[in-house]
Amino acid sequence: MSEHATHVADPRQFPRFAGVATFCRYPLIELVPQENRPVDWAIYGFPFDAGVTYRPGARFGPRAIREASQYVKPYHIEHDLDVTELLSLADAGDAPVRPFSCKQTLDATVEFAVGLGDAGVTKLLGVGGDHSLAYAGLKATWQRRGRPSGGLAMIHFDSHVDTVDETGGERYSHASPFIRAVEEGFLDPKRMISIGIKGPLNTRRDLDYAKQNGVEILTCERWRREGETRIRAFLDRLGNDEVYLTFDIDCIDPAYAPGTGTPSIGGFTSAEALAMLRSLRGINLVGADVVEVLPDRDPAGITALLAAHIMFEIICLDAVKRR
Repeated sequence: MSEHATHVADPRQFPRFAGVATFCRYPLIELVPQENRPVDWAIYGFPFDAGVTYRPGARFGPRAIREASQYVKPYHIEHDLDVTELLSLADAGDAPVRPFSCKQTLDATVEFAVGLGDAGVTKLLGVGGDHSLAYAGLKATWQRRGRPSGGLAMIHFDSHVDTVDETGGERYSHASPFIRAVEEGFLDPKRMISIGIKGPLNTRRDLDYAKQNGVEILTCERWRREGETRIRAFLDRLGNDEVYLTFDIDCIDPAYAPGTGTPSIGGFTSAEALAMLRSLRGINLVGADVVEVLPDRDPAGITALLAAHIMFEIICLDAVKRR
């Protein structure tokens, strides 16, 4: 095997602004050499936003993030590692979508994601698109991990708890992925933490389902008061349990990430978000997603650029664990 597990074109020979844009310039999965398989992480797009409850446009998120990710470099200074040396990484294209049906799209995405295992993929990172992706990504990961009893543990970054039973008659929107996942048995709410929740909310009852089912809610304000203490306690309780990570870009303050459909002020800075992700080193990460980037609300592209770096930080957590 070559020195690098992932071949990325030398930017000093092949400039980052040229060529076909793939996630972080990683190769398309069909072009990964046989000796570099199994692929450790396949990154796939989820160009779908029919499940949004406010402003649409996140269907264009994967395309914008691919373009912004051309400037994501492989060496992580804080972790002191080069992900392309430790992990085989690939762009698996986009999941199929059914533009007028949330449930049909999610079912098709689960089938697509599970099927990537046939291409020699170990773990999956979905890039949205709206947060309904988390239902499909989590379900596919659970199935590919052998359908563990009780479901998977989860770390959830968001401004919203996303456990609404129904919105406008739709039960599979971006407001409902986790209530559906708990009901179907592939998410364990007692091993779930939601980080960055903030208001205002429609009603205090919006928090009831999470509280009654054991989800740990770490609001943005409480995190500012208590720092990393509660996150560390949650991680200690997990031990080496398999964890899915879902990151909704709207947990970042819109001053730093204006390109999202449900902006919520008073959120994390980009630096705070990166620091929190780095603090998760040691988790047994088995799948992830980054969602809710709406590029049309951000002509400068800083939201897509941040999302691309969040993808990189998530992948680095697995590289740290393996090292």
